[in-house]
Amino acid sequence: MPESKGRKKDVYTPPPTHKGERKVARIGSPGWLAPTMVTLFVVGLAYIVVFYVAGSQVPVMRDMNALINVAIGFAFIMGGFILAMRWK
Repeated sequence: MPESKGRKKDVYTPPPTHKGERKVARIGSPGWLAPTMVTLFVVGLAYIVVFYVAGSQVPVMRDMNALINVAIGFAFIMGGFILAMRWK
C-alpha cells in the first residue's frame, strides 16, 4: 500500500513579548474628579447657608433676588452631582 506524503508542520515559536509596549487599561476616575465633586457640594451648601444666615449683610447677596441666590447654590450642588455621575 502506498504511503501518503505527510504535511510539513512548522516548529511552533511563541510570539515575542514586549513588556515596554504593553498598554495598561485605566480603571477608575481621574484624580481631580472626587476632590472637585466634594468641593462643589460644599461650596453650594455653604453658599445657601451663608445666604440664609447672613444674606442681608453681604452686599452681593443683598442686591440679588432670593430665588437667584438659592439657584446659585443649587447650581454648585448640581455641578457636584454631574461629576458624581462620572465617578467610578
